[in-house]
Amino acid sequence: MTAIMKINNLSQCLSCLLSSKLSHSRSLSKATPKCAGPAGDNKKKFVIVMVRHGQSEWNEQNLFCGWYDAQLTEKGKQEACAAGKAVKDAKLKFDLAHTSLLKRAHDTLQAVLEVSEQTKIPICKSWRLNERHYGGLTGLNKAETAKKFGEEKVKIWRRSFDTPPPPMEEDHKYYKAIHKDARYKDEPQPCEFPNAESLKLTIERTLPYWNDVIVPQIKQGKRIILAAHGNSLRGIVKHLDQLSDEAIMELNIPTGIPFVYELDAQIKPLAPMKFLGDAETVKKAMESVAKQGKAK
Repeated sequence: MTAIMKINNLSQCLSCLLSSKLSHSRSLSKATPKCAGPAGDNKKKFVIVMVRHGQSEWNEQNLFCGWYDAQLTEKGKQEACAAGKAVKDAKLKFDLAHTSLLKRAHDTLQAVLEVSEQTKIPICKSWRLNERHYGGLTGLNKAETAKKFGEEKVKIWRRSFDTPPPPMEEDHKYYKAIHKDARYKDEPQPCEFPNAESLKLTIERTLPYWNDVIVPQIKQGKRIILAAHGNSLRGIVKHLDQLSDEAIMELNIPTGIPFVYELDAQIKPLAPMKFLGDAETVKKAMESVAKQGKAK
């Protein structure tokens, strides 16, 4: 595949690149032109497609992954290709894409775009779309951890809104692999680099990217696909659907199945998320995600 960012695409991704240089507390309103349509135009409708990456090697082994850069399994690659076929069958077209800095997400995105024959669109990457950082749990088996600490404790660490897992210390097995990764040499800043995140903290660094980069592009009429992770996507879904802290704990987003939102002029959902797959397959995939934190 050709380089993801060609020179002639840089202008289209300017807002993405600018956002990565700013802290989440700053607004990009001056850097990113906004186009909300004519005053009183409440009939405008937008569509955005989101997809969680396909199964990774650590998904397969039932390990806490977070910011560790696990690769896709063969099943994960097949899921990504199936997601691309679902997009193609639905005749969904995109002007640009957003993804995280983790390989499992942008490999999934690449497969979706290849199968749907849309490889020439610009792709913007940001650490703000990374998976939740699982801190000291990174690399541990979820079922074994549940057996040791109890399923309820692990559920809190995995899915609670504001309780982070134990932090990742410098002597952790994967500390250097994550903190010394060259892709993070410029950002996040040392004070922003997480050692563990709750969903609340994940949302706090994800939503500024959604609000300041993606939303203005949607309002400009850009057709967008977003390939990310279970928790970064859960944060966006919580925001869009105005879910309670308790409700978001029960939401399980399956790997490799795209879902679509239709949004109004205020970027509010016109209907619940719609998965591009049959209901039974989606249900089983969600149940599989939910079982990962149970003791065996």
